[in-house]
Amino acid sequence: MTKPRHYLQFKDLTREEYEHLFGRVRWIKDKFKRYEPYHPMFDRTLVMIFEKASTRTRLSFEAGMQQLGGSAIYLNTRDSQLGRGEPVEDAAQVISRMSDVVMIRTFQQDIIERFAANSRVPVINGLTNEYHPCQILADIYTFIEHRGSIQGKTVAWVGDANNMSYTWLQAAEVLDFKVRVSTPPGYAIDLASAGLAGTGHFEVFADPMEACRGADLVTTDVWTSMGYEAENEARMKAFADWCVDADMMAVANPGALFMHCLPAHRGEEVTAEVIDGPQSVVWDEAENRLHVQKALMEYLVFGKVEA
Repeated sequence: MTKPRHYLQFKDLTREEYEHLFGRVRWIKDKFKRYEPYHPMFDRTLVMIFEKASTRTRLSFEAGMQQLGGSAIYLNTRDSQLGRGEPVEDAAQVISRMSDVVMIRTFQQDIIERFAANSRVPVINGLTNEYHPCQILADIYTFIEHRGSIQGKTVAWVGDANNMSYTWLQAAEVLDFKVRVSTPPGYAIDLASAGLAGTGHFEVFADPMEACRGADLVTTDVWTSMGYEAENEARMKAFADWCVDADMMAVANPGALFMHCLPAHRGEEVTAEVIDGPQSVVWDEAENRLHVQKALMEYLVFGKVEA
């Protein structure tokens, strides 16, 4: 039996594989916009396992699998044996014998790594505390749609050192661009968590304004990620100066884009003026989760498909 390909971190694919994937996204999205059916996943099943709640992840994977001609099954750990103590390894053995691809949205990266190690089919990281590769895949494709190749460009990350920021750092290494990171004191990035090969593709800035200066893309996320709600009050105070506003966008490159993975809290991590303004591409970014994940599932199940 051929060992399946998994997508657990951004660095799981090479630059060449991403170039192929972005080409497939463009083709698949064009078919979608033309209402032309494309059903390579006919009679295939996606199992979606959720330990963390979701709107965009569930909708984009479920709709995407259906649009590819397959079916999607939703499992919540509260409603399955995984929530009653069944070993992850045992669940992987069973679930992967009854499906063709599995997406998991959970807490620790270790959970999804253990599941993948025991799965007979591809496993996709729908989000963990450490990484969010499908979101960054959508973000980068959105940048490519609007501005062309991201190679050599500069991305400013303003806010928390979380799964989004760590995935941006991995993406910069793989696709050869720069990330400028600005986080409040006490919330700095942990290089061990980022899983990087080196330090040549990012810089750290104490001042978020300086991180944004000359950037081609400014991006952020909520100040309090899921699972850290107990820290909310302290974070509100610590992050007060890390709100992406018109002044930050003004020092970025004139054609700079703004992105946010959503849901957003206007007036906290970003002002309404920015997220609802002309430089914001958050709605394209949200839609592109659908299209990049369709291309990703196609690639993991079938390998390279040429149009």
